[in-house]
Amino acid sequence: MQKPLYKRVLLKISGEALAGEKKTGLDFKVIESVCETVKQCVDMGVQIGIVVGGGNFWRGVKDGGGHMDRTRADHMGMLATTINSLAVADVLEQQGVNVRVQTAIEMRALAEPYVRNRAVRHLEKGRVVIFACGTGNPFFSTDTAAVLRAAEIDAEVIMKATNVDGVYDCDPVKNSAAVKFDELSYDEVLARHLNIMDTTATSLSMDNNIPIIVFALKNGENIKRVILGERIGTIVRKEEMK
Repeated sequence: MQKPLYKRVLLKISGEALAGEKKTGLDFKVIESVCETVKQCVDMGVQIGIVVGGGNFWRGVKDGGGHMDRTRADHMGMLATTINSLAVADVLEQQGVNVRVQTAIEMRALAEPYVRNRAVRHLEKGRVVIFACGTGNPFFSTDTAAVLRAAEIDAEVIMKATNVDGVYDCDPVKNSAAVKFDELSYDEVLARHLNIMDTTATSLSMDNNIPIIVFALKNGENIKRVILGERIGTIVRKEEMK
């Protein structure tokens, strides 16, 4: 059996990625593929925390902008992340994985409230922990939540699984001549205004020196490939001193 490069990781999955080709709602073939790979990684001894976005149902200010209060729109987005988190948890449990969902806003009938020490204890016992409701605050994205949770649980890396196979200098969907980066520094991401994460998330990752690997979720096996140290997608990390 190959040895994992990372012992504890934070996996960030966009809501859109869970929708697959449907673009909205849930594609259970995609979720099953993701959960099968997560199970393989857990079986290798990897501790996995997961933050799931909610864009397949509701994108907060983007969907509510101009029509409703930003705070309320963001609260709706937090509920969308909870729907996705419960769906992923259910599929993981069907595959025999011990899992806990923790929410930043208390929903005791559905999940545990987020408690950092309890989350770490779950991870140490081999349970997957899914963090829902973002940070629990409006005006902060689930990307920022992913970095925050990664820092709190001492994750070695943030694995951002999206619909795109890495970071490009412009939108590869709109421009076929877009150039993909294999590696970037945090400063380059911020200076170029590259759309990896919002600036708050990128800065928080930089301040805590947590590498970000951006890769495509189209093939669930990519999660395992990253954990085993294979170079796929784009890695964002601190620039090495020359």
